[in-house]
Amino acid sequence: MPVSGSGPTSDWLRDHPQARTIRAAACDLNGVARGKRMPIPSAQKVLSDGTRFPMSVLNLDIWGEDIEDSPLVFETGDKDGQLFPTERGFVPMPWLDAPTALLPIWMFHEDGRPYEGDPRHALARVAERFKDKGLTPVVAVELEFFLIDDSTRNLQVPVSPRSGKRRKAAEILSIRALDAFDGFFTELYEACEAMEIPADTAISEAGLGQFEINLVHVADPLRAADDAWLFKMLVKGLARRHGFAASFMAKPYDDYSGSGMHAHFSVLDETGTNIFDDGGEKGTPALHHAIAGCMDALQDSTLIFAPHANSYDRLVPGSHAPTSVCWAYENRTAAIRVPSGAPVARRIEHRVAGGDVNPYLALAAILGAALNGIEDAGTPPAPITGNSYDQELPQVPSDWKSAIERFENSPHIPRIFAPDLIRNLLMTKKQEHRDMQELTPAEQVEIYLDTV
Repeated sequence: MPVSGSGPTSDWLRDHPQARTIRAAACDLNGVARGKRMPIPSAQKVLSDGTRFPMSVLNLDIWGEDIEDSPLVFETGDKDGQLFPTERGFVPMPWLDAPTALLPIWMFHEDGRPYEGDPRHALARVAERFKDKGLTPVVAVELEFFLIDDSTRNLQVPVSPRSGKRRKAAEILSIRALDAFDGFFTELYEACEAMEIPADTAISEAGLGQFEINLVHVADPLRAADDAWLFKMLVKGLARRHGFAASFMAKPYDDYSGSGMHAHFSVLDETGTNIFDDGGEKGTPALHHAIAGCMDALQDSTLIFAPHANSYDRLVPGSHAPTSVCWAYENRTAAIRVPSGAPVARRIEHRVAGGDVNPYLALAAILGAALNGIEDAGTPPAPITGNSYDQELPQVPSDWKSAIERFENSPHIPRIFAPDLIRNLLMTKKQEHRDMQELTPAEQVEIYLDTV
């Protein structure tokens, strides 16, 4: 049986006798939770023996359908993988009516090898590369999302439970906008505490009914991705309890900014020293090597950062989303930003990913590219100043098809991801790209609203 950290124990079940059911779930390539509902006695068996379901389940399209011609389906008899609990252990699911716990699981081969098509293993693979060099990434993410009244086909901001009014305007950093949904946010923070998700500051953002919550940095990229994945499930589930939807889709409204998932990271050496800190504002050579790696792989990684048809509506110039391959100090128009602040906290902010990403794949792509740059001692171009949208700079792919082609032909991606994951993701996105052509933009929004 694979060993993953200290692992969960039956102590949680004993200490939470109110729990009535369990969900054992893994993350598929689109970030969707796939798994089983089970009674408490069955959960004991999962803890000791794991559970099983087809390997193809982690490689479904956004509709939850099999990938045509995938070797995971008929060619192999749709064989099972074995799934074991991750080191996260049980977490409550406060958005459900019955007391319920989620047990995150990940997939292995019969002989105990990690299944490389599992996105959590993709990130673990990158984390292990850092560990082999005596390095530890310290990671935090900022997650933007929309609260939406989707009771009709005309999406709009929900009515405020406090005022009974519907404010149809963006309200950047508005306390009033936060207070309008105070009941929701109060329950959200209480639920984050119960789930041990390190939620920090909340702000209102530039979109209609858009908000952002920062998660506190952790010295474990798997933990950071777990937090993001669980947070997305929590926000969407809790919103439904309050009578509206929450969505992390990249661009639900044409006339307002889209949602991103900005990732911040530094890297510690074996002594706990930040290898990006030179005591000043410039940062160390290691910082610049990591930036070079991120820039080298950025265009080829866009499929990870913008994985859906709707994602590319966000990546347009002048929309608060980075479209140029560039970096800068303290400049939010750049794809790679080095924030100001105390040198000991010197870090990189990667700003390209949308809110609709799979957090495991996004962090694997970002950290893997940074480590490539550190290993290669790469040198980035000079940092830009001013508005990147007004400058002649290389651009990220502006459409889904181009991003698929860049990912497929990249020399950088195979250094980060295993062949099985690359193959599975390409087959998934090619099938989705084909089938999305038959749908109207409104129909596409309807699909993405809840799934991502």
